[in-house]
Amino acid sequence: MAEPDRPAPVARRAFALREELEERGRLEPGQLEAIAQASEEQFDWRNGARVVARAWVDPEYRERLLRDGTAACAELGFAGPQGEYIVVLEARPELHPVIVCTQCSCTAWPVLGLPPDWYKSPAYRARVAREPRRVLREMGLELPESVEIRVWDTTAETRYLVLPLRPPGTEGMSEERLADIVTREAMIGVARVPAPDAGA
Repeated sequence: MAEPDRPAPVARRAFALREELEERGRLEPGQLEAIAQASEEQFDWRNGARVVARAWVDPEYRERLLRDGTAACAELGFAGPQGEYIVVLEARPELHPVIVCTQCSCTAWPVLGLPPDWYKSPAYRARVAREPRRVLREMGLELPESVEIRVWDTTAETRYLVLPLRPPGTEGMSEERLADIVTREAMIGVARVPAPDAGA
């Protein structure tokens, strides 16, 4: 008895599709690599770090950011696909926001970059909505029981960015230096920005 045809592995199918598109003139050789490289250069989580640092030093910018994240990020030149509607979630001493995309792996590309592998993993996507405190603890963030953890699930239209708490001991730091200590994990909500003496 002949075995039913099995689909080729994903990589082989993708390569075959690419070859077919190139043969038909629908895709230029090297075009996909150019798009990927441009995406990596344009969509960088360090953009979000600059947004956070500006909000920490400029109260008026902070207000605009919390009121209209999309427009405030665009002020600094960070806009584009997957950033059409950015909502900024303010971390407070008593409230810690965390973001996830339970359906796929959406992030605000202009300020968070392309999603990291752990963010795309089925385990993170399934568990952080159900047991956020435990997931955060496993990722190295231990929060007191007095701190409420609120999970925000990305939708097809809305992308989130966490405005993390500014750590103590950073009062005299420049905006540029502040941007250097902000991490992508803190802007997703699975970490806090460490104080300078904590070895960020």
